[in-house]
Formats: sequence, C-alpha cells, structure tokens
Amino acid sequence: MRAGVNAESCTAVSASPHWNELVAPMHVNSPARLQWVVFAVVCAAFSNIYVTQPILPILEAEFAADTVRAAQTVSAVLLGISLANLPFGYLSDRYSIRPLLLCGGAAIALAGLVCALTDSLNVLIAARFVQGLFIPALTTCLAAYLAKTLPSEQLNVAMGSYVAATVLGGMGGRLLGGFIHDPGQWRSAFISAAVAVFAASLIGSRLLPEIPATRASAGPKVSYASLLMRRELVVLYLCGAAGQAIFSPVFNTFPYRLASAPFHLSSQQTTAVYLVYLAGVFMAPASGRLSNRLGNGNTLILGALFLAGALCLLLVPSLIATLLALLGICAGFFTVHAAAVGALNRKLTGGQGRANALYILAYYLGAWFGVSWSAWVYQRFGWSELVVIAILLTSIPLVVGVSERRRSI
Repeated sequence: MRAGVNAESCTAVSASPHWNELVAPMHVNSPARLQWVVFAVVCAAFSNIYVTQPILPILEAEFAADTVRAAQTVSAVLLGISLANLPFGYLSDRYSIRPLLLCGGAAIALAGLVCALTDSLNVLIAARFVQGLFIPALTTCLAAYLAKTLPSEQLNVAMGSYVAATVLGGMGGRLLGGFIHDPGQWRSAFISAAVAVFAASLIGSRLLPEIPATRASAGPKVSYASLLMRRELVVLYLCGAAGQAIFSPVFNTFPYRLASAPFHLSSQQTTAVYLVYLAGVFMAPASGRLSNRLGNGNTLILGALFLAGALCLLLVPSLIATLLALLGICAGFFTVHAAAVGALNRKLTGGQGRANALYILAYYLGAWFGVSWSAWVYQRFGWSELVVIAILLTSIPLVVGVSERRRSI
C-alpha cells in the first residue's frame, strides 16, 4: 500500500509544468534504442542487488557481526523484491511508467546513500530492504511496459535484452563492490550504484514514450487470481522457477567443487571462473531471436536439452569440461528464461504488470528453493547427486516446451 501512495504522489507531482519540462519524453521511435534504454535501467537496478556479496567478510569485521548477519545485506534485498513484485505489478497496470521509474530510482538511490553513510549494521540492512522494495518499480514495471508497447515479433528479442541486462547488472554489482572500488572503500560502491540508478531512471523517464491511454487500457482487466487460474501461464511461471532451481545451485556450489579434488583452485581462480556468467549478456538476446525463428515451444525444448547435456558434462572430472559445462548451463538457462518470458507476454491481452510480477516472484522463489535444496544435498551426499537432481529438474521446461509446441501447431 505504501508503494501505491508513492505512485499517486509522483503522478500528482508530474502534473507540474516544470516537472513535465524536466522529464518530458524525447520520443524514442527506434525499437533498438528503446531496448538500449530499458537495458540501461534494468542493468542499473540489478547492480544494486549484489553489491555487498563480495565484501561480506569485510562487513563482518567492520561491524563485528557473524556470517549470517552480514549475509542479510544481500538477503534483505531479495526479500524486499519478493514482497514488492506483486504490488508493483498492480501499479504498473494503473499508472504511467514515468512516475514509477522516477520514484523507484530515487528511492533506491536515497537508500543507497544511507548505506554509504551509516555506521549501524541494522540501518544498513534496513536500507537494503528498502532498495529491494523499490527495485521492481524499475524491473517488473519495465517488463510490463515492453509487453504493452512492442509488437509480438519484436517482443521476444526485447525480452532477451531485458534478461541480458539482469545478467550484466548482477555481475556489475559484484564487480563494483569487490573489484572496481577497493573492498575496504565499500561505501564508495554504494555511492556509484546510487548515481547510476538515479541517472538511468531519469533518462528512462525522459526517453521512453508514453503508452496511449486507449492502448494502455485495452484488453480485459485481470486479477492475480484470474492469472493463476490460467494453466498455460502457470506452467511458464514454473519454467522460470525450475530454471533458477537448476542455475542457482550450480553457481552457488561449484566454488566448493573447484576447491576440492581434482581441481584444487584458489579463491582468485574460482572467482575468475564466474566470468562465464557474462556469456548470458550475449546468449539472452540471441535466444529471443531464436524464439522468433523456431517458436517459443521449440526454443524451450532446445534450452532444456542444452541444460541437461551441460549438466551431464559437469560429472566429468576435468577443468576444461567444467568450463564448457558452465557455458552450456548459461546458454540453456538463458534460453529457457528468455523463451518463457517471451511466451508469457505474447499470451497476454491485459494485466501485463501483474503477469510479469508473478513470473518474477516464481523466479526468485525458484532461486531460494534451488539454493536451499542444493546446500542440503551437497552436504549430505555430494556433487554427483546434486547434478543428477538438477538434470531431473530440466524435465519441467522440456515438458512445457512440448506443450507450447503442440499449441502452436
């Protein structure tokens, strides 16, 4: 409800002539330019999520906290995102994209400045939670905006670029906190992230064209309950959850695998391996174009099979095989993710904000579930058993892809 008050107040402020002059749209007519604007905003938003991940030991020492307490500087953001997705999905179906972007960017930036200035770990965690609450104003709302704005033939590619932005933003936040800025100067990382997200949201509010009122209100009014009653949408939510329930376990657990026999890699070497994650920046848009050529059903099948094959390669005790497997997992995961998002939005005639909020909620629940089950399985049984369970989970996008393919015939 609080987010609703903020959106209403921003809508009222935007009625001011001076405000309209500041944020007046500059008519981005090119779909490619629109994608770049969305890419920049989503990338800046995601850079705030994981900024403290590489500096958790430093936060432990500085605030005299334990590991669990320091980790809350990351989990608090994810909790905020999970709680705010559905409210912002509702707001994106009621309000213009411009005030939502401006309020969201300003709130994230201000909370980031609080993080940079505070000497209290409790305040830092609380501010991180506030950042999480407003990140969907930029991410969920922009996914809905694309679904309402672009024709179906451009939507898959745009959603692929959107997914790529989440990849680059997530990696950028980690680099910002642990590499670009000296880890001992972690407060500077928050200032840089705050400036970036506010600038991106301001630019986005100026460059993204408004949706005509007649088009924005077109289609039936839908509720969350009605969306959850549509089986063809629910299975796509399951695709997003299953993809993360596979992807997150592998990327959270493989540092332990690489530190053990037969690899024995150092922490620095293992960190370098994470750079394969950046492959998603190129793979996600390519999967969107692939969906246009093959259809979303066939693309889901291809992504699931690629995932399963890459996971099998993880069982080979070779560093080269492991690196190829991680690249394959990135390719398969982002293919499934981009195809599922594209298929979801092509099925909607209304309620795009709510539908995308449900997808992102399922996506993060899948990540939470994946990290939870994999930690338990790895500790109890080992790496091979973890990989086998992940392979079994690829059956979900595979079955959904077969179902989508049959519908398109």
